Amino acid sequence: MTDRQKRIDTLKSIAKERILVFDGSWGVMFQRKGLSETDFQSDKYTLPGEQKGNNDILCLTRPDIVRELHDAYYEAGADISETNTFSATTIAQADYDLDAETVRQLNLEGARIGREAADAWTAKTPDKPRFLAGSIGPLNKMLSMSSDVNDPGAREVTFDQVYQAYREQIQALNEGGVDLYLIETITDTLNCKACIKAIMDLEAEGMEKLPIWISGTITDRSGRTLSGQTVEAFWNSVRHAKPFAIGLNCALGADLMRPHIAELSRIANTLVAAYPNAGLPNEMGEYDETAEETSGAVNAWARDGIVNILGGCCGTGPEHIAAIAKSVEGLQPRQPATRRLAMRLSGLEPFEAA
Repeated sequence: MTDRQKRIDTLKSIAKERILVFDGSWGVMFQRKGLSETDFQSDKYTLPGEQKGNNDILCLTRPDIVRELHDAYYEAGADISETNTFSATTIAQADYDLDAETVRQLNLEGARIGREAADAWTAKTPDKPRFLAGSIGPLNKMLSMSSDVNDPGAREVTFDQVYQAYREQIQALNEGGVDLYLIETITDTLNCKACIKAIMDLEAEGMEKLPIWISGTITDRSGRTLSGQTVEAFWNSVRHAKPFAIGLNCALGADLMRPHIAELSRIANTLVAAYPNAGLPNEMGEYDETAEETSGAVNAWARDGIVNILGGCCGTGPEHIAAIAKSVEGLQPRQPATRRLAMRLSGLEPFEAA
């Protein structure tokens, strides 16, 4: 058994005993640093044009800052931190004119930095091991929705192109040493399915198998993803992947996210994860919800037994994660749902054969 498989076994064992804590926002932490274009450039790598705002490139240009953020979240009490690779696909990085080899290096370095941080914290506190999730974020192009209001069939990418972009990212993250994959902030389920297929195909070809955590996004009060699915339809679409965890993140604060997490808790036969925003953004696009407010809301979820993993998304920092970790200490994790055997399908709505 490899060291990584031992870590995975440990992660699964801990998940049965207590609620796991995930990290918080990376974007807000980079913003707090007040970084300039110089921080997004490097003498080692020749990067085209302006890169400011391309936070993933900091894995190459300012790995010290990336490591600092991993350390901050682990110190706050996070069991799992994610790689700084949210947009590290060739499709997303085309906006910054980065080539495929540079994108590969982003993922390798992102995983390396996170692995070193997780291992260092595990060595420091062996009774609280730390784990690393490979962040696989959404694309800036969707397979389910037209890119032209006048042409319903118009698409900017094909399924094969999306599949290949995810495949390359997954290979690099696996090689770099992540413990699990986090397919997150999913707005388009078809994009997600291309990612799942890439993982499954690579495993069939001999790549080491890792747990998959899938996290969708309910975009507004409609209770649907951007591509139109309800929570149950979304679960039906991805449950064939037998994920380690299913959940929701971003777009909503804890108060608005709760009914959707409760629905996942009712139907999912695996762990349920949630990392909401610090409320909704104000008129200036900033998040005002305090650490105490966020932790108080998710503490109620934990007490009601509907979650297994908790963290934060936009607007949350180490202070929010520390408060969440403290608020769920000693609380029992949710038990996966048990449902009768049935054929369950999905379009925008779920379908269950009688």
